[in-house]
Amino acid sequence: MATTELHATPTGARPVLVLGAGQIGQAIALLLSDAGGYALQVADRNLSSLQRVQALAGVATVHVPDAAALEAAVAGCHAVLNALPFHQAAAVAALCARLGVHYFDLTEDVASTRAIRALAAGARSVLMPQCGLAPGFIGIVGNDLAGRLDGGAQALRLRVGALPRYPQGALRYSLTWSTEGLINEYCNPCEAIVDGRRTSVPALDGLETLLIDGVEYEAFSTSGGLGTLTQTWEGRLQQLDYKTIRYGGHHAAMRLLLHELRLRERRALLRELLEGAIAATRQDVVVILAAASGLRGGRLVQESYAARILGRRLRGQALSAIQHTTAAAICAALDLVSSGRLPQAGFVRQEQIALADFLANRFGSVYDVEG
Repeated sequence: MATTELHATPTGARPVLVLGAGQIGQAIALLLSDAGGYALQVADRNLSSLQRVQALAGVATVHVPDAAALEAAVAGCHAVLNALPFHQAAAVAALCARLGVHYFDLTEDVASTRAIRALAAGARSVLMPQCGLAPGFIGIVGNDLAGRLDGGAQALRLRVGALPRYPQGALRYSLTWSTEGLINEYCNPCEAIVDGRRTSVPALDGLETLLIDGVEYEAFSTSGGLGTLTQTWEGRLQQLDYKTIRYGGHHAAMRLLLHELRLRERRALLRELLEGAIAATRQDVVVILAAASGLRGGRLVQESYAARILGRRLRGQALSAIQHTTAAAICAALDLVSSGRLPQAGFVRQEQIALADFLANRFGSVYDVEG
C-alpha cells in the first residue's frame, strides 16, 4: 500500500500523528478529520489496519514497520496521539520527549504512567498520558466536584462502566474495547485514599450495588481509573476510590475465573478464552457516576455528576460509546494544549484541565449530557 508524504500539511495546520489504527485510533482519526484544524496522519505497522482507517476516515497513513520508520514519522510533528497497547506507551513517550513533540495517550497502566512522568524533567514538550474516559475525564470531573466544597471534599467516589446495551450470558458483558487493557484493570492493584493516606486495594474488592436511573448495577475496584488523583488529593481527602460498573453477576463470574481458576496468573490464556467466547459489540452505553461529599457552610452536602452516553454515527460510520468518549477526551486534551489553555511542557495531569474548559471544547462537549 502506498503511503502519503510525511507531514504534507495544509497551510498553517499543525501536523498530528495518530499512532495505532485499531478501533480507538480509527475513532480519533474520524473525529479529528471531521473537525479539521490539524494535518492528520495515522501510523501503524499493520498494513491491513491502515487500509481500513484510510477507507473509513479518508486520512493520510504511514507504515511504520520498525523503530527507524516510527522516528521518521514522529519527527517534526506538533503532537502524537498514542492509541497503541499500554505496554508500548513509555517507549513512544520517550521518543516524543527526545524529539520535542507533544505526547498524549490513553493508558490505564500505573507503571507506564510513572515511567512517563519520570521523563518529564526538562522536557521541551507536553507529556500527557491517561487522556481517555477513565483515567481521563473521570479525573477532570472528580477534581472539579471535590473543589466545589469548603476546603475540598471529605470523600470522592468515582464510578464508570462501558456496558453492552443488550447483555448476554453469565458474564452479562460484551467486549467493547481492549481485552488486554481489561485484564490489566481486573488483575493489578488499585490505588485509593483511605483515612487520608494513599494506599492500594486488590482488584475486584469493594463490591457494591448501585441504582442509577432505575437500573441496578454492581461496582467493584479496578486498576488505573484514578490516574494521578491520589497524588493530587492525598492529605486533603479522607476517602477516594474508583470502581468499574457492571451488570449484576459479572463480579462473581470474574472472581471464579481470576481467583478460583487462577487465570490471573495466565493472562495470555485468559485473553484467548475471553476473545474466543465473548462477542464484541458496538451497541454499548457508557455510564458515569461521580460524587463528592463534604462541608459547605457548615453543612454536609454532596456534589454529583451522572451521565449515560450512547454511540453515534460520523461520516456514515458507527462509533460505539466507548470509542466516541475515549477518542473525544484525547482530542479535547490535544485542543487545549494546542490553544495554550494548558502548560506547554512537562508532565500534565488530567485534573489540570478545568471541567468548564473541557465541556466547552468541540470534542469534550460529548460529556455535557449530565443526567
